[in-house]
Amino acid sequence: MDRNEKAQVVTDLRETLSGAGAVVITRNLGMTVAQSTALRNKMREAGAAYKVTKNRLAKIALDGTPYTGIGDMLTGPTALATSDDAVTAAKVIVEFAKTTDKIEIVGGGMGDTVLDVAGVKALAELPSLDELRAKIVGLVQAPATKLAQIAAAPAGQLARVFGAYAAKDAA
Repeated sequence: MDRNEKAQVVTDLRETLSGAGAVVITRNLGMTVAQSTALRNKMREAGAAYKVTKNRLAKIALDGTPYTGIGDMLTGPTALATSDDAVTAAKVIVEFAKTTDKIEIVGGGMGDTVLDVAGVKALAELPSLDELRAKIVGLVQAPATKLAQIAAAPAGQLARVFGAYAAKDAA
């Protein structure tokens, strides 16, 4: 990799980190290509990214971003998982780590906050942005549904009474 390629990698990584809601650092402990591909696919499906980079280039890319505090965690064969949503990357990595012992969660960051392993796992347990939106929509719709049921109940009762009188007169 020549100097121009390294500069491009640093620029791309810095751009990714600047827009990320959270970053999770993992250590590769001998993952196979199939496992790595499966993880990348899961990350992509969830709207996150998983990138293996040279630690030196990643540390340079961290400068000027809110994640400068996580540079000390970049030792050994590491990779960065990023997502716009603060929860998505952590959720996917923690779920994947449960299926194999070939990946280790080192830590991460959420903005200026540096997270240890327990912090990343706690972040993964939070509901995602889509789940929160669905809960809010459900809470907003519930009263409207109840109002519609209450408003329709007297009309339904009247219809049943008229139906009973009509059946009585017909008989």
